[in-house]
Amino acid sequence: MRRNVSVQVITRIAVLTALASILFLIEIPVVAFYKLDLSNLPVLLGAFSMGPVAGTVILALKSLIGMLHSTSMYVGELADFMMGAAMIVPAAVVYRVKKTRGRALTGMVIGTVLMAAVGVIVNKYIMIPFYMNAYGMPMEAVIGMASAALPFVDTEWELLLFVTAPFNLLKGIVLSALTFLLYKRLSPLLHVKGDKR
Repeated sequence: MRRNVSVQVITRIAVLTALASILFLIEIPVVAFYKLDLSNLPVLLGAFSMGPVAGTVILALKSLIGMLHSTSMYVGELADFMMGAAMIVPAAVVYRVKKTRGRALTGMVIGTVLMAAVGVIVNKYIMIPFYMNAYGMPMEAVIGMASAALPFVDTEWELLLFVTAPFNLLKGIVLSALTFLLYKRLSPLLHVKGDKR
């Protein structure tokens, strides 16, 4: 029985990783250089159905596959993993304690807020410095990309607080809403038969 469960877990992880990797390629421009993708939707579904460890594995595999066509020398994939983990792990842990809709919503709210906070840190110390060095962009040029859409953005911290943080909050809200709508409908396909956890 345990071996059968393991095969089912591996199969579901593989399928969800494939879906996440495909969605990782589809980006919707939002503001400045920020683009929305839904690649963490399968990750969150997997984390809710199989636990935070499985969710982290799916997220890591998605990031590794993304490195095969990286345009940011793997920095973007690293940042995506860090921000994704900040949402996925807390949401799955909170839900796993007591599997109710209320706990799921609470977990996703906590995860969304944490992802927004980590997103500010990751952009401040990893993403923005990378793009400045890789493309020879001064900070003024980076800020200019945001101020073209939001004229009141004049400093790096305004960029982080009024563009980066709201963008990641939006991303978390979209992922949470889709997960909330789809999880129960897909539950029979996502859960591993014979797993008593």
